[in-house]
Amino acid sequence: MELSSSIVNKIINKQINLDDLTNDDLAKFCQIANLKYRDGNPIISDEDYDFIYLPALKKRVPDHFLFKYIEPEGAGFSKEKILLPDVMLSIDKAYSFAQILKWIERLKKTSSEINLNHKDIQIKATPKLDGFAAFDDGNRLYTRGDGKKGSDISRVFDRGLNIYNDSARGQGPGEIVVKKTYFEKYLSDNFEHPRNFQASLIKEKSLNKQIKKVITEKAALFVPFSQLPFLSGDIQYLTNNFENIVTEVLAMVDFDIDGVVFEVTNKDLKNKIGSNRKFHRWQIAFKENKSKAKVNVIGITPQVGRTGKITPVAELEPIILSGAKIERATSHHYGMVKNQGLGKGSVIELTRSGLVIPKINKVLKPVLADIPKLCPSCQTILVWDSDFLICTNHKKCPAQIIAKIEYFFKVLANNDGFGNATFKKLYENNIHKVSQIYELNENDFKKIGFGDKTSANLVNQLERSKKEQIEDWRFLAAFGITRMGTGNCENLLKTYPLDQIFDLDIEKIANIEGFAMITAQSIFDGLKQIKDEFYLLKKYNFNLEITDSNKQKLDSNNALFGKKIVFTGKMNITRNEMKKQAKSVSIKILDNVNSKTDFLVVGDKPSQNKVAKAKKYKIPIMTEQNYLSNMNL
Repeated sequence: MELSSSIVNKIINKQINLDDLTNDDLAKFCQIANLKYRDGNPIISDEDYDFIYLPALKKRVPDHFLFKYIEPEGAGFSKEKILLPDVMLSIDKAYSFAQILKWIERLKKTSSEINLNHKDIQIKATPKLDGFAAFDDGNRLYTRGDGKKGSDISRVFDRGLNIYNDSARGQGPGEIVVKKTYFEKYLSDNFEHPRNFQASLIKEKSLNKQIKKVITEKAALFVPFSQLPFLSGDIQYLTNNFENIVTEVLAMVDFDIDGVVFEVTNKDLKNKIGSNRKFHRWQIAFKENKSKAKVNVIGITPQVGRTGKITPVAELEPIILSGAKIERATSHHYGMVKNQGLGKGSVIELTRSGLVIPKINKVLKPVLADIPKLCPSCQTILVWDSDFLICTNHKKCPAQIIAKIEYFFKVLANNDGFGNATFKKLYENNIHKVSQIYELNENDFKKIGFGDKTSANLVNQLERSKKEQIEDWRFLAAFGITRMGTGNCENLLKTYPLDQIFDLDIEKIANIEGFAMITAQSIFDGLKQIKDEFYLLKKYNFNLEITDSNKQKLDSNNALFGKKIVFTGKMNITRNEMKKQAKSVSIKILDNVNSKTDFLVVGDKPSQNKVAKAKKYKIPIMTEQNYLSNMNL
C-alpha cells in the first residue's frame, strides 16, 4: 500500500481532483484513510470518506476488498490475535431513504421464504456510535480485528473504565466512547479528534493524569449495543416516520454518532437472511451527509404541484457536492423567494443530505426576486395563500391533473411502469382521470403510442394493483384530499368504515379524535370532490384490507384510560395486535420507558433494562393477564 506522502497530502487538501486519481491511487488512499481512522488518527472527515472517496471507489472498482471484508486493524495492537466469542462484523451503509427501502424489500422477500408475514417484521433503530468497536465476554475485552479474531484490550477495564448505565460485564459487542459535551469542554484542546483520545485510552502505553481523570469521572465508557436507547416498530412505522425516527435517534445520546442503525429483531428472519464476510444482512446503517457549499443561482423555474401550489426550483451553476454533480435544488415556497431575494444572480448555501434532494439552507447574497404572475401550465392568474403561490384552476390545469394521477399510483405503491412521462402521454390523449386509465386495455395503450411490450406491461401492472392487497386507508389516501395523509385516513377509517365516509357531515368528522373543525371542513369538501371518481374505481374491486373500526372506548374511571404504556417481553397475543387494540381504545403506546410512562406491561422474558427503568421511576408493572383484564379482552 504505497502512496507518496505528497500525493496523500494533496488529496487531503483537495489539490488533486478526484477524477484525476487513477483507480489504484484512489484505492490506496481509501485504505490509508481507513487504517488511520481505525488507528485513532483520522486524516479526512467521515463525510469525505463516506460520501466522496468510498462511493467513487465502489463505482470504479466494485469488487475491491474494502467492500467485501472487514478492514485490517490499525497499528498499535498486539500481533497475537484471539478468536472472538462471536463474529463481530461491520455494518452495511445506506445514504438515502431509497436505499433503506431496497433493504426492506430484501427483508420482505426473505420473510416470505420462512412464511413470516412482512407486516410482522420488527425493526429497531439505535444510534450508530462513532467510537472504538470491541467485544466483552465478561472475562476479556477484544478489539473487532478482522471480525473473527481480535486483540485483547482487557486492560481498559483494569484501568477503571466503566460500562454505560452502570450495567454488568459480558454483554457482547459495543464501543468505547467519550461523552461529546465532555470532550468539547475539557479535551478538545489536547486531542484533535475523539478517536485520538480513544486510541490513547486503549493502547498499551501507560495513562496520563488527564486520561485517568476522564475515566474516573465516567466521561469515557464502554457502551454495549444492547444498552443503547432505541425506537422500534414494524416496516410501516419505519417507512411512514423515517425522517422523524432519524432525527430522534440522532439526539438520543451524548456521544459522537455518525448515523442510525436499523436492524431486524425477529430471530428466525435474522438467521435466515444471515451475513456475508463483511456485514450482517439483517442490519444497515443510515448515514446522513451534512456537507455544505456556496452556489450561484442562474435562474428559478416554477413547478406546479397536484394541489396547485407553485414550487420554485433553483437552477444552479453545476457544483460537485459530496461526490455528486448538483444543478438543481428545490426551495420551500415563493415566500422564501420573495423575502430572501432568491433569483438569478443570488448566492445560496446548499446542503446535500442523505434524506433529501439538495436543500437550500439560506440565501447568502440576495437579489430582486422575479415572482411569476401566471401558472406556467395553464396561464391562470396566480394568487397568494400565506407564503404560497397557488394556481386555482384545480379542475383543468394540466400539471395539476397529471400530478394527481401520478400521486394516486405512487401512494398505492403496488405497481411499476407508471411514471410522469407515461401520465403526460396519457393526458395528451385525453386520459385525464385515474378511472379512465383502468378502463384501458392493451390495444388502447398501443393506439396511444406505447409499444407492444410496454402496453402489455402497463395492463399487467393495472391488474396487479387491483389484486395485491393494500390497506383501505392507503387506497383512500391515494386520492390526495387535503389534510388526508395516510395517518388521518387511518384514523378516519378506525371510526367509520370506507362505505360510510361519504355520508358523514362536518360535525361527525370533527368529533373524531385528532380532527379539529378546520380539518373536518377540509375533509368534508375533499370527500365531496372525489366521490364520483371513488365509486368509478370501486367497481374494479381492489383487494382492500379493511381497517378494524372498533369503537370501544374505555370508561374514564378505568386505570388505563388516557395512559402511556410500554410493552416488553413475549406475549400470548402478538405485539402488533396488542398495540392495535390499545390504540383503538385511546391508549398511547411508547417504545421506551421514561419518567412520563404510566404502566409497563411485561410478558415472558421482558427487557431487564425496561424493568429497571420502571423501578427507577416507580412505574407500576403489570402482567399481560392483568393488562388484558383491565382492557376487558
